Amino acid sequence: MITNQSPLFSEIRDIILQSRQHVFRMANSALLETYWGIGKVIIENEQKGKDRADYGKSTLKNLANQLTLEFGKGFDERNLNNMRAFYKSFPIWNALRTELSWTHYRLLSRLNSEEKINYYLNESVQNNWNSRTLQRQINSLAFERVLEHSSVKEKPETIQNLIKDPYIFEFLGLSSETKNSERSIESSIINHLQQFLLEFGKGFAFVARQQHIVTDTSDFYIDLVFYNYILKCFVIIDLKTGSLSHQDIGQIDMYVRMYDDLKRVESDQPTIGILLCSEKDETIVKYSVLADKKSVFASQYLLYMPKEEELKALIESDIQKFELDNKE
Repeated sequence: MITNQSPLFSEIRDIILQSRQHVFRMANSALLETYWGIGKVIIENEQKGKDRADYGKSTLKNLANQLTLEFGKGFDERNLNNMRAFYKSFPIWNALRTELSWTHYRLLSRLNSEEKINYYLNESVQNNWNSRTLQRQINSLAFERVLEHSSVKEKPETIQNLIKDPYIFEFLGLSSETKNSERSIESSIINHLQQFLLEFGKGFAFVARQQHIVTDTSDFYIDLVFYNYILKCFVIIDLKTGSLSHQDIGQIDMYVRMYDDLKRVESDQPTIGILLCSEKDETIVKYSVLADKKSVFASQYLLYMPKEEELKALIESDIQKFELDNKE
């Protein structure tokens, strides 16, 4: 009798799973090619001496009725518009990433700039985002929350390309209406580590919680330690509730220097420190080591998903301060 633990079972199970994955990839690729081709024909038909207004809704509606009658669901007017947008956003078939699903591309096609599309597409592929995660990242304005975007594709990643401000931790399940301790936030992060890493950005791997650092005279405990395999450096996180203080900044700066001295090896790049705080005092940020934007950063975190207008206002304020600091 074959049991789940037998080598024979495991080998056959792997063959079946690989076969199913292959079939899924082939079917997904065929679906994308079909929808892309339909979008291409619609766009080309529109462009034969006619603009979008002249083309009219009736043409697409009649087409949808005919296709639905012949082939069933999946070809209604709304989906034909999705296919049209799909081709318009991705006019080169060979540039498509077929590991992404039709739902991914439907979401990406609604974005209003090529830079945003490329960002979310690359993040989806590199971080293996499912369509639900992609939807959350778009809704939470992940692109806008990244501190700095590179306009040069070949330019290497920097910490500024990875850090966001603010971070949104609604998945921790903590109320923003009550006083949460740093320890309770830390515990919730550990309990929701996968979602935290998805929100935090690409390349981060968990190393330790409350890591004990011993010096000649004292003992220290660092809240959270990660390693970023893209930047090849340790990233230490200090959680703070309430207003950011000079003491908080001095502490994270000391931790970074200490980690470089005691934990970093020759192959590692310099350690990065991030203060995750519920409130930021921009005057303190401006007149501290945080202004250097080299090894120590401060980002606000929210324990709820804000309304789009509120989030845009927060992001716009941070962008203006970031650009002003860079000019200075």
